[in-house]
Amino acid sequence: MVIKSSVSGKSVFRQAAVFVLTAVLGLVLAFPSSGQKQTAPKRIQSTDSELRLKGWAAHLEMEAASPFKELKWRHIGPTNISGRATDVAVVAPKGKNYTIYAAAASGGVWKTVNEGTTWEPVFDRAASTSIGDIALAPSNPDIVWVGTGEANIFRSSQAGCGIYKSEDAGKTWRHMGLSGTYTIARIIVHPENPDIVYVAASGHEWTDNAERGVFMTADGGKTWKNIFFLDSRTGAVDLVMDPADPATLYAASWQRIRFKWNDPRVMPGYDRSAVYKTTDGGLNWKLAVDGLPEARFRGRIGLDVCRAHPETLYALVDNYEFAREPTEEEALDSYGRPSSGIIKGATVYRSDDRGGTWRLVAPTTSMMKAYLERHSGTYGWVFGQIRVDPNDPETVYILGVPLSVSNDGGKSFRMLRGMHGDHHGLWIDPENSDYIVNANDGGVVVSYDRGVSWRQFTDNLPVCQFFNIAYDMADPFRVYGSMQDHGSFRAAVDLSRGRDAVPAVPFEWAPGGEGCSHAVDPLDPDTVYSAGFYGRITRTDMRLPRGRGTKSLLPPPFPGEAPLRGQWVAPIILSPHHNETVFNGMQYLYRSTNRGDVLERISPDLTYNTPSEMGDIPYHTLTAISESPRRAGLIYVGTDDGKVHVTRDFGRTWREIMAGLPYQKWVSRIVASAFDLGTVYMTQNGKRDDDFTPYVWKSTDFGRTWTSIAGNIPLGPVNVIREDPVDRNILYVGTDGGVYATKDGGKTWGVLGSGLPMVYVHDLIIHPRDNIVVIATHGRGMWALDANRVNNKDRRPRRFRED
Repeated sequence: MVIKSSVSGKSVFRQAAVFVLTAVLGLVLAFPSSGQKQTAPKRIQSTDSELRLKGWAAHLEMEAASPFKELKWRHIGPTNISGRATDVAVVAPKGKNYTIYAAAASGGVWKTVNEGTTWEPVFDRAASTSIGDIALAPSNPDIVWVGTGEANIFRSSQAGCGIYKSEDAGKTWRHMGLSGTYTIARIIVHPENPDIVYVAASGHEWTDNAERGVFMTADGGKTWKNIFFLDSRTGAVDLVMDPADPATLYAASWQRIRFKWNDPRVMPGYDRSAVYKTTDGGLNWKLAVDGLPEARFRGRIGLDVCRAHPETLYALVDNYEFAREPTEEEALDSYGRPSSGIIKGATVYRSDDRGGTWRLVAPTTSMMKAYLERHSGTYGWVFGQIRVDPNDPETVYILGVPLSVSNDGGKSFRMLRGMHGDHHGLWIDPENSDYIVNANDGGVVVSYDRGVSWRQFTDNLPVCQFFNIAYDMADPFRVYGSMQDHGSFRAAVDLSRGRDAVPAVPFEWAPGGEGCSHAVDPLDPDTVYSAGFYGRITRTDMRLPRGRGTKSLLPPPFPGEAPLRGQWVAPIILSPHHNETVFNGMQYLYRSTNRGDVLERISPDLTYNTPSEMGDIPYHTLTAISESPRRAGLIYVGTDDGKVHVTRDFGRTWREIMAGLPYQKWVSRIVASAFDLGTVYMTQNGKRDDDFTPYVWKSTDFGRTWTSIAGNIPLGPVNVIREDPVDRNILYVGTDGGVYATKDGGKTWGVLGSGLPMVYVHDLIIHPRDNIVVIATHGRGMWALDANRVNNKDRRPRRFRED
């Protein structure tokens, strides 16, 4: 099969943000009815990538002119935990240089010039700080390329906005195009001519798009050609160059999309994930799959070529061929989801004729079969990296949940220990194979002895990814949050040095998992509720030893009932009227009036509950709950499929309140006003449609009608809205670009504070007693700001009587 290259300019999707009416005003749901069926309008998808760049430019202008620019954000930690890194690039040779660049999954690019003694961020002011790959020009290491958009498309991956270039070792950057690719998996720079660059782009995560495949520039990024393109669902996920012939390259194509209810896996009819080879610099490509698994079983593929023996290549194939039924112990995966069967998973193939033919080298024994089946956990699409020792074709590393090495040409592998799990990047020194640098979900580690021991940088590479934030009423108050692949943690917010001088501190363990929401009893800070791993709610007494004070609270469904569905970070709140009343959201709303000991279902299924949209990932679930501080029993809920409901009687009757809202946009937050009984605020998030419109809404009639108050917020998605605890006109919004505040109820917004990088603000609180704003970012830890200075005066929250 021969594919001719095609030239493409900076093509982008253009679609007007037309809001569609999606509900009929006044629809009442009487428990336990499931509501009326509606004709599905068209979903708004795929924001023009150029509008994203313009939105970021507008954000910078707003920041410079903001009335809040004198306020300073302070990073408060954690100082003892790092976060997901996707790649590393190292300046060689070691001994003359000690420079390493580290790509954080959603925390930008960091650089050390002293091999990790200190790190500094060098790329954190761009339209996207989600990083897919870094590459240095072999002929000039001051030329650094950064591809934005993590290509692992994990549950918390963020979209990129093209490729950037520095010619002064990271001091300054220029955007060089490819803004519509959204994920960049690999960058290859010509060994002699730094103006020739190849880019593997795997494309949008959630929607089909044409700007994917392999791109090439011959003029340093001024113009690009799409030299390898298959279709709008198949991109390039890996790319390697023959070290002896820069005109010979190998590309791995990957046919995939992520649905809201399914991970990006091989689907019926898929047959385009493969290996391709060009010997003329990308003008023509041929399939190179002789000996690989059948096309219908091939998922993500990783590639590498041995520098000392360029005829030897390895491929790591996520193989979907059915292997066996699960054992009783394997009936549920690590997240409690039922297994649909065991696939072969990680399989390693080798070619010794430059990709002409391949042969399976692992697994070929029962021991290796068992080992590699588990190597990528249940999510092989997240991994897919393989590295060959540049000096020894018999030594090969595969990256998955563990980092494993083979010294016999891939026949057998053993696990390397001593570092965090979930591995995404590896660099092996071509001058000294003992020296390796690894990127994983815990950050970056270095080994001087081929992985026998590791040096870690958990205290000075602060790129952890929080999903949420909660607080308690202790003195000093503590903040809680769950971190990707680490679990849940908490720390005190120390105001003793001044409200503008909150220090960064280590965080300690807190109950809950890595995807978890928290609520802390306001009268007893040692009682902590958590809803982790798809809504499994627990209550923990922090006075008891860890592991002994936790009680599971979620009741099982009755026999014959549909399984409970909870979102990854399922919502849980405590009533503002009664500290022992707990609300928990699955597809139903649950309430307990006795600290969760008995949970009562108080709603019907409040989602669309579409059978064709039920898959591996819980979908059609509640994502936001708010009870009015002014009246008990007035409760609003929102869902991941865009449904919004209200009850005024503790759930006896429910009303849909969706008039004028966009169709099926994830409800990221609902806040019932503490100042006015009928006022409610809501944000929606279009990330899962590749939609970056800022959706911020206000209703003054209990949700019967909604008015956009997004105003001049230039870009979404929007993750959270909060009402100021004192001033009814002050609101705060956290987006995938920063924090905005308004002092006029949403007519005009300004960027809140200075000193904050471009960061994904997933959650935000204002402490009701101490009046401190704290944000949980997905990629840069937690930050705090003095809310007193928003109004330039000290003030305490008002107390309200119920209406």
